[in-house]
Amino acid sequence: MSPSPYAVRVSASAAKVLDALPEHAADTVWDILAAAAANPFGFRQFDTSDHEGADVRYAAVGQLSVTYWVNRPLYSLTVLNIVWLG
Repeated sequence: MSPSPYAVRVSASAAKVLDALPEHAADTVWDILAAAAANPFGFRQFDTSDHEGADVRYAAVGQLSVTYWVNRPLYSLTVLNIVWLG
């Protein structure tokens, strides 16, 4: 049995960006977050030597990127930033 996915919370600033995205881009953000919730450390990072910042993750797919913080004790992700180069 696989573990439950992490809960996803969206910061106020990221929610504003998400609300302003076209529907197809917002759907892609939710797809990225679903993958991150299932495996928060699954997205490869540019600098894997930074162990202090290991819980701040960056997931990028095409023109979209999502920065999120993994709260291990609460088993949740908090979306800090969303960038769409559309």
